[in-house]
Amino acid sequence: MDSRSVTVSSSSRPPAGGSRGVLEAAFAAMQHGAAATLAVVMETEGSTYVRPGALALFGGGAQVGWLSGGCLEPEIAARAEVVARDGRIEWMDVDTRDDEDLLAGSALGCRGRLHIALLPLPSLMGWDAFIAAWRNGEGRLRLTVSADGSVESEIGGSMRRWQVAVTASAAGATTHHVEIAAPPTVLVLGAGPETPMLLPLLRSLGWMTTLVERRPRWRLLAAAADVAVEQMPESALRSFAQRAFDAALVMHHNFELDREALAALAASDIAFIGLLGPVRRREDLFRMLSADERVALQPRLHSPIGLKLGGHGPEAIALSIAAQLQTLQQQPYRQVP
Repeated sequence: MDSRSVTVSSSSRPPAGGSRGVLEAAFAAMQHGAAATLAVVMETEGSTYVRPGALALFGGGAQVGWLSGGCLEPEIAARAEVVARDGRIEWMDVDTRDDEDLLAGSALGCRGRLHIALLPLPSLMGWDAFIAAWRNGEGRLRLTVSADGSVESEIGGSMRRWQVAVTASAAGATTHHVEIAAPPTVLVLGAGPETPMLLPLLRSLGWMTTLVERRPRWRLLAAAADVAVEQMPESALRSFAQRAFDAALVMHHNFELDREALAALAASDIAFIGLLGPVRRREDLFRMLSADERVALQPRLHSPIGLKLGGHGPEAIALSIAAQLQTLQQQPYRQVP
């Protein structure tokens, strides 16, 4: 990345969502030495609000992330406060599969079971480095928690183990493993009227966003992206040669700039390429590309980009694009046998 690359201050952007939002909050808590508890869903059965690997952070009266529709969180928060204070792992087992749960108790009515590990973050010294590696796209974050208090984390070639005190409720020898997929990443080539809604929306879904835009008119929109660069598409792709993107969007609203972007993306290995605009415009752009570039783009190109959700205007277009990108995230969590 050259000197014109900008990593935007986090204070100018809305909070991220999904696993990304929870892990970024956990990272900040660990950096500041805050007493916080990470709740990790290690196992589920039946119909549940979340799947294994889902996360929520509790600390200082605040909460990031959800494990239910709001029914479980008060009880989790109360127990998380004790976990953070005592520095001991605790387990919660919430089972709402009985008929009585429809009318009494938690009244969730979800007909499922959640097995949750409550982890005191101050007892996992150094785990913030694993969060940083996960956020940088170094792979899936693996977490192993045993009832005896053994906690192991692994990402890429790095692994570390901690031994943490446990509460009486954590007796036994059961071990659970989950993996949290790396945050999805999108490269946006060109800003426009859709950008002010699209980038924050993707951020709220947990995506990492990079905007490439060199036109002065649209530079102010860089604040909505995680990273913004003022470069031509070809040089930007060279700058990010070591970074893997799940998707790229071409949306300059400018024929020549879109042609440049498509030509540059033809030589990339990005599997999903979205082009804004009607079919006729795509056909005109393809006539300006070489035969090799057309062949390279054809199986990866989604044009017009966006699902047909109805509506008109930049807000509806942004929503349709975000919806289509989200279909790429079919399995954000995976339970490991």
